[in-house]
Amino acid sequence: MLEIGAGSTVDDNEMIQVPQSIVCANLNTLINRIYPGIGNPRVQNNQYFLDCIIFCSRNDKIHNIDEAILQQFNPVPNTEVYILRSVNSVSEEDGIHHAYPVEFLQQLNTGRLSPALLCLKVSCPVILLRNLDPGEGLCNGTRIVILNVRRKVLQYRIISKDRRFQEKVVLIPRIRLLPNEETLPVPLKRL
Repeated sequence: MLEIGAGSTVDDNEMIQVPQSIVCANLNTLINRIYPGIGNPRVQNNQYFLDCIIFCSRNDKIHNIDEAILQQFNPVPNTEVYILRSVNSVSEEDGIHHAYPVEFLQQLNTGRLSPALLCLKVSCPVILLRNLDPGEGLCNGTRIVILNVRRKVLQYRIISKDRRFQEKVVLIPRIRLLPNEETLPVPLKRL
């Protein structure tokens, strides 16, 4: 991987030669390689989720991967999937109200917005994508495990190598997000 990052594996056609040992034939093969035993509750512990991660360069691709992992993740037989839908509205600018179909607003996804549809399971690990309260360990990249799902608040336990935050239980409420015009030309508010 270091050679790929350094560009030393680029051929004459400027193509990267990826070693066969890291190529996965399909999504299930990738998931099983990164998270072996994801469906087995005895395998899943904090260290298991701290040691393994799948990075993706595009939000639409990672949502497909997340969905496939969530289907296999089964900490307790018949674990319920919670489907959380965002509440979308459009800001009024200079007293002008813009009308956009709800379906259109739900399709808008940028790195600055939470997804319009979020599927979660209790005991499922999640990575924070925002700095919520760095002093309490809630910053971009923090891994947390879902303990409880409610309509307006989620209860998590922090899993971290930093002893100050290990096993700390936190509540995270729904947060209103307002992207700027550079990331999204529609004056969207997402809750």
